[in-house]
Amino acid sequence: MNPDALRKATPEEQFEEVTRGTVDLHVPEDLKKKLQRSYDKGKPLIIKAGFDPSRPDLHLGHTLLLTRMRRFQEFGHTVVFLIGDFTALIGDPSGKNAARPPLTREQVKVNSETYKQQVFKVLDPDKTVVKFNSEWLDALGTEGMIRLAARYSVQRMLERDDFKKRYRENTSIAIHEFLYPLLQGYDSVALKADVELGATDQLFNLLVGRQLMKEEGMEPQVIMTGPILEGLDAKLVDGVITGNKMSKSLDNYVGIDEPADNIFGKLMSITDDLMWRYYKLLSAMPLKQVLELEEKTKSGEAHPKAAKVAFAQEMAARFQGEEAGRKAAEDFEKRFAKKELSTEDLPLVEISLAGAEKLLVTKLLPETKFVASATEARKMMGQGGVKVNGEKVTDPKAELGAGEYTVQVGKLKVTRVKLS
Repeated sequence: MNPDALRKATPEEQFEEVTRGTVDLHVPEDLKKKLQRSYDKGKPLIIKAGFDPSRPDLHLGHTLLLTRMRRFQEFGHTVVFLIGDFTALIGDPSGKNAARPPLTREQVKVNSETYKQQVFKVLDPDKTVVKFNSEWLDALGTEGMIRLAARYSVQRMLERDDFKKRYRENTSIAIHEFLYPLLQGYDSVALKADVELGATDQLFNLLVGRQLMKEEGMEPQVIMTGPILEGLDAKLVDGVITGNKMSKSLDNYVGIDEPADNIFGKLMSITDDLMWRYYKLLSAMPLKQVLELEEKTKSGEAHPKAAKVAFAQEMAARFQGEEAGRKAAEDFEKRFAKKELSTEDLPLVEISLAGAEKLLVTKLLPETKFVASATEARKMMGQGGVKVNGEKVTDPKAELGAGEYTVQVGKLKVTRVKLS
């Protein structure tokens, strides 16, 4: 690591950036000392974040943690992207009202490969160390596992909110679930982590890691948790952004594998208040500049739409490339501001009828990637959110034959479809 990268910002400036949007920070003074020592000695901190490959697809909500990791990278620190291939065989019980079904090794392998492909849309692959925790957890063996289990009491485990709730409600808690926080904590010992990042529901597990490091005579890691990202439909209520968390099942998400036009259009649909929430949590723009821009829009010196366009383009470019982000912004401006975009300018999706005369619209829509499933298609149709050639289609039994159509889902998703 180039020591100069560690000195591109003062420890105070680094602290301000890497703690943006933090919910829990244990402890601030420890982090400041670590950053100062790193700055003085030119030695990067080891930043750990673990990901159990339980789901293959990521949306903006999932990237909150990756964005924080990226900020540490930009200041020259070493980021360890830890894939929990061993712990995924147990299943993380954090925040769950029941035991999470463990994955098979084959499922873990498939999802791990997908993770590695997607995370580098945010992280710098040249500055990321990828580790699998089976490297040291497989080596623990039976004796090592028993010794580790002896480090924590059942009473201490039951202090965790989800375990406490399940115990109180007489819901089953399997013994192996108690092992998960210990194994996650042991990961920090193995990696000699300076900082561990996680979501708010991971606080107990992260604290276990801090404690195990103390018991090993090591300098304990700083732990930082971040918020849960609200979905696209969230609004400001009594001065607070309120709404459901970003979720595919609620159709209020931005998938990082979506086309740039979709990413851009979805983000242009959010409220101005939610835009600033996203800016502070997701943008690479320094926090000081974000706050200055927000103040300018409130005073009338800058227009909120211009700020929203800049943010939407940044996100589209981050996940689909600079050129795709720029083109998405240009196409949006033509389509919704200047009304210049002709049907021929729309992207074309070609779908085979596979010998059939017609295809259900509910089966066609998932092929456009505008909806995830036929169930979601029926839901959108029932809400009046689907148009074919400018006409609403609400009948779930509606079919289309061979030909070319303009298909629109919601206000912002429009494409040409060729059935043949």
